[in-house]
Amino acid sequence: MPMSPLQPNPSPVIASSEVSHQEFSPEERAVLLRLAHDSISSALEKREISFDPPTPHLAEPRGAFTSLYLRGELRGCVGYVLPSSSVYGAVAETARAAAFDDNRFPPVTPSEAPHLEIELSILSPPLPIHAEGIEVGRHGLLISQNDRRGLLLPQVPVEHKWDLATFLEQTCRKAGLPLDAWQEGATIEAFTAEVFGDKVL
Repeated sequence: MPMSPLQPNPSPVIASSEVSHQEFSPEERAVLLRLAHDSISSALEKREISFDPPTPHLAEPRGAFTSLYLRGELRGCVGYVLPSSSVYGAVAETARAAAFDDNRFPPVTPSEAPHLEIELSILSPPLPIHAEGIEVGRHGLLISQNDRRGLLLPQVPVEHKWDLATFLEQTCRKAGLPLDAWQEGATIEAFTAEVFGDKVL
C-alpha cells in the first residue's frame, strides 16, 4: 500500500482509552463514501469536483486508506498514514489513487467503476506503543527501522486469524525487515482506524 512519507513522532505511548470509536456519524460516512465514488468517476469522465470539506469536522486532518473491491476481490488500496490533509481531501485523493495509481493493479476502467465497492479506514495519529499494549483487532501497526517502514491496518490480523506475535512479524515482513526486528530495536507505533464501507466485506 503506497503511503505518505513519515516523520518521527515524539508523542507519548498510546493508551487504550485515547481513541473513541464511531467518531463519524452515519451521515458523514455516507458523504465520504459518495465522495470516494465521485472522485473515481469524475477522473474517468474528466470533470472537476470540489475537494473542499463541507463541514469543520470533515476538515480535520487525518490519515486515511481507501480499499477498492470488485466482485469481492481487492482492486486497489492506497493510503496516507500521517494527517497531511483534511479527512475529506484524504478520502478523495486516496480513492482516486487506489483506482489509478496502485501499481499492483491496472487502472480501473469506466465499465468497472459502477461496480466498485469501497471500504474507508480513517486513521488516528500513530503513537509509540510497547508490544504488550497492542490489541489485535483494534490497533494497526507501523514498524520502522532505519529507512524501512511497514504498515498493516487493524483489520488485517483479524482477516488472517493472526495472533499478536504473527501480527508483529508480518508487519516487519511488510517493512522488509527480519521477522524479529520488533524485538531488536525497531520502532513500533500503533494507530486505530474507523472502518466502514458500502457493505460488510
